[in-house]
Amino acid sequence: MPLARRRPAGNTGGVDLIRINGIRSYGHHGALPEETRLGQRFTVSLEIELDTRPAAAGDDLRKTVDYAAVIRTVEEQLKGKPVYLIETLAQAIAARILGGYPVVQAVTVEVHKPFAPVAADFDGISVRIRRARA
Repeated sequence: MPLARRRPAGNTGGVDLIRINGIRSYGHHGALPEETRLGQRFTVSLEIELDTRPAAAGDDLRKTVDYAAVIRTVEEQLKGKPVYLIETLAQAIAARILGGYPVVQAVTVEVHKPFAPVAADFDGISVRIRRARA
């Protein structure tokens, strides 16, 4: 099978990535009563798709996403109203980022639950979703 053709240098099609890895916060999400009562730590990583050229051309924060604001958005969701599923949590985070940052074309959200109450030896459970503007 032939390799896919590469785009010419400098032509990204208007999609660049900003990655924010390992946002950690405490939340009370989970299907078991102990999880919602005691809470646990969650970790979220994001890949934000947008065209960074307008911001870079003018060195203008208003034309990109403010990383600190995005992190606060994720932390608010993690600390907020409990949900049963990390799938629901990931969806809510994606919706808030798409709704709050018009320059974002799509976002990939990974929610990692390192201390899921499962009787097994493992590093954690995570879900990864990608949501884009319609």
